[in-house]
Amino acid sequence: MVINSYQIIKEFLRTKLNKFEKPLPAGKIQDEIDNQKNIMTAIGLETMARILSIEYLENLSQEDWQRMVRELEMHFDVKMDQGIIVRGQEQQKRDLTWWTRKSKIESKAYFWNRYKEFISESLPYEVVKTIDEDTDVVMNNLADPNENNFSRYGMVVGHVQSGKTANYSALVCKAADAGYKFIVIIAGGMNNLRDQTQERLNEAFIGNDLGKRVGVGNFGENRKDISPVSLTTKDKDFNKQDANRNAQSLNFDNITSPVILVIKKNTSTLKNVIEWLEAQYENGVSDHAMLLIDDESDYASINTREEEDPTIINERIRKLLSLFRRSAYVAYTATPYANIFIDHKADNLNIGKDLFPEDFIYALEAPTNYFGAKKIFLDPEKKYLVPVSDYQDILPRNHKKDYRLDYLPESLEDAIRLFILNIAIRYLRGQENKHNSMLIHITRFTDVHKDVAKNVGQYFDEIKKAINFYSRMKNPELKNDHIQNLKLTLEEHHSKLEFNWNTLISKTADIISSIVIREVHTDTKIPLEYPKDSVTNAIVIGGTSLSRGYTLEGLSVSYFLRNTVFYDTLMQMGRWFGYRTDYEDLCRIYMTSTMFGNFKTIIEATLDLVDSLEEMSRKGMTPKDFGLAVQHHPDSGLQVTARNKLKNSNEIYFEMKLDGHLKETSWLPRNKVINENNKNAIRKMIRKLGTIEKLPNNDYLWRDVNREHISEFLEDFATYNLKTDEFGMRTRMPIKFVKEYVNKIDTDWDVVLFSGSSNKTFEEGKVEINMELRKVDLYQEYYEVRNRQVSSGNSEGVSLTEEQKKILKEMSKLENKKEKFSQRRASRALLEKPLLMLHILDATVWEEVDKIKVRCGNESKTLAAFGISFPGGIISGNKNIRLKVNSVYIDKVLSGEDNDD
Repeated sequence: MVINSYQIIKEFLRTKLNKFEKPLPAGKIQDEIDNQKNIMTAIGLETMARILSIEYLENLSQEDWQRMVRELEMHFDVKMDQGIIVRGQEQQKRDLTWWTRKSKIESKAYFWNRYKEFISESLPYEVVKTIDEDTDVVMNNLADPNENNFSRYGMVVGHVQSGKTANYSALVCKAADAGYKFIVIIAGGMNNLRDQTQERLNEAFIGNDLGKRVGVGNFGENRKDISPVSLTTKDKDFNKQDANRNAQSLNFDNITSPVILVIKKNTSTLKNVIEWLEAQYENGVSDHAMLLIDDESDYASINTREEEDPTIINERIRKLLSLFRRSAYVAYTATPYANIFIDHKADNLNIGKDLFPEDFIYALEAPTNYFGAKKIFLDPEKKYLVPVSDYQDILPRNHKKDYRLDYLPESLEDAIRLFILNIAIRYLRGQENKHNSMLIHITRFTDVHKDVAKNVGQYFDEIKKAINFYSRMKNPELKNDHIQNLKLTLEEHHSKLEFNWNTLISKTADIISSIVIREVHTDTKIPLEYPKDSVTNAIVIGGTSLSRGYTLEGLSVSYFLRNTVFYDTLMQMGRWFGYRTDYEDLCRIYMTSTMFGNFKTIIEATLDLVDSLEEMSRKGMTPKDFGLAVQHHPDSGLQVTARNKLKNSNEIYFEMKLDGHLKETSWLPRNKVINENNKNAIRKMIRKLGTIEKLPNNDYLWRDVNREHISEFLEDFATYNLKTDEFGMRTRMPIKFVKEYVNKIDTDWDVVLFSGSSNKTFEEGKVEINMELRKVDLYQEYYEVRNRQVSSGNSEGVSLTEEQKKILKEMSKLENKKEKFSQRRASRALLEKPLLMLHILDATVWEEVDKIKVRCGNESKTLAAFGISFPGGIISGNKNIRLKVNSVYIDKVLSGEDNDD
């Protein structure tokens, strides 16, 4: 692999800085870089090259040194908070310090210490420290392997592509240190993911690969007496013949080494492991404790049938656990929506309990340098999104497996051009030793993948030919359309780049021949590989095989047109999450605005659920409570329920818990008559209300309003709902459930009418307010309030008493992670009554033209909106609203659902 002077010196300094006590003092990085520059000036480049054991060393520019300071500061300034845990009732009574109090110290932590040393070479100090703390907590919640009989069931929830493998690798090392002798990792359902996981465990735990030392094998003392025995390799999944050969040379009854298997989540593989163990141990395994890690546990491990006839993979995982008298099952997933539907009471005499994480759920935090869903999809500027709207005629949404493309959408050609430019930019930044990937995920059909690859190949060949012929000429963009388009792509996406056009187009000639096109599907001929001794620059075309855990190295451009409403499917298809150190600014995701909105919804719902988990942890609540919170959540519960239960029922009942949630009409109808009627509904409401309390900022508050007035208002106000979305899964205003709440919950309400900062006023009787300024985005039938946020600040606080405001101030001191968000949650927890919030908006209208938001005319629109803040929270009483949802509605929601199952 080619390594340039910049990377060599940067790595030399990073290694040097790693040896200093953390955190580094202010100015330390700049001091070390200045010192390095002085040394190189004093001894010369040739001598410095000999010190670094390389043939030659080039001088670095002032811009290179400045960039190095920034990149090293980013590396050493990473923070990572410890995770959050909830425990089952029985678990709370057990010894939860056995590992940290005694076993970790007595074992001398051989496996963990060498893994810690290994990852410290590449991960920031704070991240390594938190991995240690997180896995100590998980270990304490497993059982001491020296106990006589036990079974533990837990779940670790991480973020997509955030480092769950690094976490469970640490857990494997510590489990082996503690005395767990049989360790099984069930990787994903695809060969490529199992192979990738095996390679990582070879480096993280086993220490060798086919006799060659790798990873931890190069660190610490080499203890052959306890060297792990792997019954699988990077190239071969488990099979009984190889395992039997190993068994002949080993006494598994008295073995001192841990035995590890990394297997594919496959019925036949699980069957082979079970049969081999039954042959080795006729009466079950009594002398060894087993740790089973179920990676991507929401995929295929869940029993979706009746307990008497469970699905085969679920049955075999449970059977495997039942063979051991001492076992611990830890599910790892980024999308736990399916796991919480496991029946926590399910038990089967032949195969044991189901896999509900009854003992603990541990939610990992992501490091601050994680390029995750929150950073991408909650960014108000949407700087990583490139909206796609030109594909429908070229690749219809509901195409069949025999569909063939005539040509590529212009947006896909733009994405390919951007990827070529990104590679050139990274080379100019001194990152030519790093892999680069582009993802094209637009269909579920293998034959269509092949056709897309053919069209991509033809277009790429045309660009390649143009670059090779024209790129080194003067003003090449004037001589060829492809080069002209490259320049337009650069100006569109990277207008503030540190390199000029001439430098960049010249560099594309150096890298263009290194780019390959790889298909990843069941009929793949040439595998996608990321070798350690050479660089891969790949345009990768695939679908399911690229979802769920598989890492695309150096992914900077994603083109995504898959169609799904399901949260777990969405998140697992998002391979663009992860770590993008030194090139995050280059990353772009091409997708439809609708799909972007779906991602935004799931992120907000997930953050809300994690917030709930934190509160549950403080209040000693259980995994079962968290499961109910997911099932009853207004923004996630209905679709999760639909997916898991509709298979067995023509209609389902869904319970929604509105307590502690804010629901707003962020989608407003464009129809003028409806809008005028909605303003009149607010006027009518004001006329009916009694005593007014005028607040200091000119808001108006009515207390103790009879719920009949609220019910009448909700009937008068026409919310915008898609024809296929009567329960508000997409608009996030589940109006049917809200109306049922008003009818069911016998309580008075508070009502507030907000005043804003617009020059326009709204009057009704003695009430006069300034309208609230807002931006709304224009769609075909509706306006969407920018960022889907109708109210601003801590709006719920207006109805709190002075005493409650003092309590809120104290509560807000506890909520240091998500300040503004948590303050609103705290306000809702303090509310004694539901709060109806009325808004008259002075809205400027914006639409997207050529991927840029532009204002529609000079006139603003007067729009009526409302929100409801429901009192209570995760521990409030049973006020759940239950409605029947029939299969016709679910079918409408899922029409065109693009599932791979």
